[in-house]
Amino acid sequence: MTNQGSIADPGAHRPDQPIVRKIGIADLRDALAKGLADFTAMPTHLVFLCLIYPIVTLIAARTAAGYELVPLVFPFLAGYTLIGPLVAIGMSELSRRREKGLDISRRHAFNVLRFPFIRAIATLGIVLMGIYFAWLFAAQAIYERYFGSAVPASIAEFVRQVFTTPSGWALIIVGCGVGFLFAVVVFTLSVVSFPLLLDRDVGVMTAVVTSVRVVIANPITMAMWGFIVAGALVIGSLPFFVGLAVVVPVLGHSTWHLYRKVVERAEPDLRAEW
Repeated sequence: MTNQGSIADPGAHRPDQPIVRKIGIADLRDALAKGLADFTAMPTHLVFLCLIYPIVTLIAARTAAGYELVPLVFPFLAGYTLIGPLVAIGMSELSRRREKGLDISRRHAFNVLRFPFIRAIATLGIVLMGIYFAWLFAAQAIYERYFGSAVPASIAEFVRQVFTTPSGWALIIVGCGVGFLFAVVVFTLSVVSFPLLLDRDVGVMTAVVTSVRVVIANPITMAMWGFIVAGALVIGSLPFFVGLAVVVPVLGHSTWHLYRKVVERAEPDLRAEW
């Protein structure tokens, strides 16, 4: 259950900053249950299939045309988690509307595009995209460090080299380690920042700082949430990414409810509807 005691951060609270709560594992389960309930009431799996499959098809077609992209297929897909919070923002908006008893037609998921504070959301989205491309650049550099610029002869040959050679295992260890660091940075910056920008008229820095404070105040619980998100995305990717059409929106809805639990509501609620 949510701890009713609130904290602003490890130090003193600033009155212009949202108040952060400490939460527990039970709160994560409740957020997931509410997220699943939102998805059941507002299914959007067809929308996400339309978004996911063109990307997957493009990667598959480009890989089939030449094997130079094979080393980047995993980083490309794994890096999807870095921009996941941006992709799922429409689901958070639908959960916000359902919470308030407003119309929950799927078209409202795109309402964020005409919100007055879309610039703040777009700015944070650009930051995440920048980190995503930095991860792809790092992944390419790591591959070239251990395998040079040689193009794999085939997918089977690439898999053999990765799993049966010392260079391959070094690639796995270093690549996963660097990817984990990227994921931690993005998670810390964005775990509640997008829902906060939806909910209140705050700037990007306030949203990001609040997200950081949430992680600092709840390190174990937030780590558990990060592993839940990562595990759900891995499971949703099998087979052929079909499950992501359910996993991504459920996580998007759940993120809204997690935000509600960990960040104290503003009183009074002056958020205008658009």
